[in-house]
Amino acid sequence: MARRKPEVSGVQVVEAPLARTVLFAFLLTFIAARVVVFLIMSRRIPDLYLHLGGTHIHHLNYGIFLLAAVGACLLLGRPDGQQRRILAVIYGIGLALTFDEFGMWVRLGGGYWQRASLDAIGVLTAVLGIIAYAPRLREFRPHHWYVTVGVGLLVGLFFVMLVESFQYAHHVIGPRLREIEAGAPP
Repeated sequence: MARRKPEVSGVQVVEAPLARTVLFAFLLTFIAARVVVFLIMSRRIPDLYLHLGGTHIHHLNYGIFLLAAVGACLLLGRPDGQQRRILAVIYGIGLALTFDEFGMWVRLGGGYWQRASLDAIGVLTAVLGIIAYAPRLREFRPHHWYVTVGVGLLVGLFFVMLVESFQYAHHVIGPRLREIEAGAPP
């Protein structure tokens, strides 16, 4: 049975288990979407894209509809227990499908393999991870701050190394990804 947290200024505090459910669904969906798109573009599996009137409906649209449905359920209903867990899963899926194509909706076009999409996924993963696992700021003790600074330095180092690896990969893998995308189904 889900525990409700006390309300603070009329806003209910997020429960860690629900935030962890969102994070897990988000990561799993992002990985699955990337794998499926790569397999379709490289023609290793059939074209599963939805086409309406010759227009390819991108999966960010599915995500937008899922996010709208979750919002409506939360505003118009009073979900509890299992319903809240299901909505948390749907919310994580909707976030992943929408932000996986972040670069395309920010730049209004372009290729699927845009760096902006990966950056958005990285930022959202970090935010969801903090919401899911960090204690509230007023509960922080000195050891929490030490760990926060240490993890922050490690994450900063990771992103520096990640940028370097993306620059390398851009030169090595980039031409092949553009070739796959050019030969992909419409």
